[in-house]
Amino acid sequence: MFGRKATSVAQEEAALDHGDDLEQLWKPEVATQRKSVEVLLLERGQITEEQLTQARNVQAQTPGKSLAQILLTMNAASEPQILAALAETLGLKYETPEKGDVDKQAFELFPADYIRKHLVLPLRFEDRTLIVAMADPNNVFLLDEVKRKAKRDVRVVVTTGTDINRIVEQITTTISDIKVDEIIKDMAEDDVQLVKKEADNDDVTDLEKAGSESPIIRFVNYLIFDAIKQGASDIHIEPKEKALKIRYRIDGVLFEAMNPPHTMHAAVISRLKIMANLDISERRLPQDGRIRAVVHGRKVDLRMSTLPTACGEKCVMRILDNRSINVALEDLGFGENELTIWKNAIDQPHGIVLVTGPTGSGKTTTLYSSLRCMDGNKLNISTVEDPIEYHLAAANQVQVHDKIGMTFSAALRSLLRQDPDVVMLGEIRDAETARIAVQASLTGHLVLSTLHTNDAPSSITRLINVGVEPYLISAALNAVLAQRLVRKTCPHCKEEYVPSDEMKEFLTLQGFASDKTFRGKGCDRCRKTGYSGRLGIYELLVMDDSLRDMVTSNPDVNHLRKLCRERGLVTLREDGFRKVMNGLTTVDEILRVTESAV
Repeated sequence: MFGRKATSVAQEEAALDHGDDLEQLWKPEVATQRKSVEVLLLERGQITEEQLTQARNVQAQTPGKSLAQILLTMNAASEPQILAALAETLGLKYETPEKGDVDKQAFELFPADYIRKHLVLPLRFEDRTLIVAMADPNNVFLLDEVKRKAKRDVRVVVTTGTDINRIVEQITTTISDIKVDEIIKDMAEDDVQLVKKEADNDDVTDLEKAGSESPIIRFVNYLIFDAIKQGASDIHIEPKEKALKIRYRIDGVLFEAMNPPHTMHAAVISRLKIMANLDISERRLPQDGRIRAVVHGRKVDLRMSTLPTACGEKCVMRILDNRSINVALEDLGFGENELTIWKNAIDQPHGIVLVTGPTGSGKTTTLYSSLRCMDGNKLNISTVEDPIEYHLAAANQVQVHDKIGMTFSAALRSLLRQDPDVVMLGEIRDAETARIAVQASLTGHLVLSTLHTNDAPSSITRLINVGVEPYLISAALNAVLAQRLVRKTCPHCKEEYVPSDEMKEFLTLQGFASDKTFRGKGCDRCRKTGYSGRLGIYELLVMDDSLRDMVTSNPDVNHLRKLCRERGLVTLREDGFRKVMNGLTTVDEILRVTESAV
């Protein structure tokens, strides 16, 4: 109640006015005569008349704050004293639960993050009734939600937010410890195998020995296996002062996976360094490496990076799984028209085709899928990448090494002497690379590359700002595809719902009037998020004669964007809302990823 969203005076009065309704929901055992919180505190000697008068004076100058909040801010009364008084005014019990008072089955009804966020702790079952502890018993909307989620009657007891957070921390830590012990016991060492075994070192340190011990090997194997099984793209191992947090990035969002004992941190990092052939004695400098493993007969690469932090070395591993990149163009989320136009663009004999968007927006997947559409037997397809994350059978892939002078521009210059038909550049980073790419496209090569811009029209102005002459861009550029990745509505818990009036009005303003749309209510298969998997939303700009003339005059980005819209450009947000209307994703998800691209 006081640690997060405090209840306003109006809410308290409304709750008291509807006391009968609240009592029916809470089912208090004893109905007491209603007294205000401050009167009870005064009667119990927990505050003085002078403190109450002072609090009332402060309240008069700060409308919207209750006397209870002000008394807490003044340190006139403690949070347990105030909540105990509030419980009595509402005819509820006040409890100070311990970890042993919490029924495991009741606790598992809600995710730990939900309990922390809303400060509502399932305690136990009494017959068919769920007893929950709340820090804000006046929040009738939260009570309704809890009842709906639990699918049973609910009775409330009052406790402090501090106690709720303490118990959640104790329970989740215990659960994680048990989970780790079970993993170490049951996990076979050969479930994950290194492709290249680490070389033996004569000067073996104690830390290296710890990193090679069987329990740690099993735990690290489980970590990699579990992340791949859940479809994670990244594994984050983050040391805190007294804890070790392991998180997975799934569908672009980080989820807390487990909290092993903090004492395992050094050994886990050492084991991963051994697997990546890194220096385990160096803990003050960042290191980068690569782990090649076979998980149940499947080859998987992990790109590993360590970073020294105040609490120890943080480690992030990017999972490079060929299954995630082997996606057909038809399955990426293109509309029928956009797919036809894009296939035509990459089928041209020469010119530049750009894919733009921020990091993690699926640009590499789109380019690889496009290259796989080409006939590698008849065409010489070459790529310049930093780093080479996935291997393409039909392409000659070149790795950039800046330290020895093998830059994008140097590699591209050499590549053009190899008689290529199609060249894919990992990224156009500087003026020299951009100019060579343009010249290559004008001399009969098809060049595919990426840029970091928010939308398609701004890619043209970015190339001009980099230093490429507008008339060269006008002649060379064929198409620009801006894209984002959005989470798909989970097909297993997808349900139809009627949006609010505000949402209907917003959709109508966007040109999509609808009385119904879809969302995922949350299930075990989607980790209670309502989303499972991702698809792309796209903004495809194709150059025509009018646009080429416009580019030659070096337009500003706003003018160019306006012209493209007038000529029928479908923006990222518009394409996103089309997918919302088709039940593929939600409005919230579209707004999350298109905030800077309207």
